[in-house]
Amino acid sequence: MVLESNHTEAAMDTCVVLCLKSPAKSKRRLAEEIGELATTAATYLWACALETIQSWSGRVVFAPADAEDARWLTNQLESDATIVIQQGENLGERINHVDTTLRAKGEINIIFIGTDCPMMEDDYLQQAATEFAYSDVVLGPAIDGGVVLMGARVAWPSLAELPWSTSSLCDALTTLCVESGFVIAKLEPRADVDSVVALHSTRNALAQDPRPARRALRQWLKQPNAAWD
Repeated sequence: MVLESNHTEAAMDTCVVLCLKSPAKSKRRLAEEIGELATTAATYLWACALETIQSWSGRVVFAPADAEDARWLTNQLESDATIVIQQGENLGERINHVDTTLRAKGEINIIFIGTDCPMMEDDYLQQAATEFAYSDVVLGPAIDGGVVLMGARVAWPSLAELPWSTSSLCDALTTLCVESGFVIAKLEPRADVDSVVALHSTRNALAQDPRPARRALRQWLKQPNAAWD
């Protein structure tokens, strides 16, 4: 009961930010391999990310990439959803902008996730939130060297110069945090989806996942298609 209470308190003290683009504008790397099917894949991945965020008992913020994505988003959500539009030339600047905006409103523990990790379990965010009791920063490494989650209880230093969308991102982010004097916690790595190979892995990895959006994604991936079979 004490452990459950601690988890609940950690969630209530933590804001989760979902960074996103509309499906039609996301997964461009995947689109190079499977064309328009990338939009369909992105739609399923969005549903999985929304499923994850809706299971969170703490505060939630949606961070669309631009005003067009924000308009798409408002058609998908309840009217009382909190939205902060990203601003900046690259993802690092965009995260810094959202982070600064939320901290100015009183948020302290803030976790950022995206829409590319359907293998993220419901308790993965909970694990991240509990780490703030001992650490300044918590990272969820991606198997390919990126990150599927990054959270902090302190303002991020400038993230603009990090090698975003590369296999060296997690290492570079770790180095930046160490140089900033932050205590870092790392979760177990998770796979993200940005290639046909990753789609194949997702189909297998979600075989026992009972969540509806995950079942729908896996069912779609099981359908015969020359793009990945």
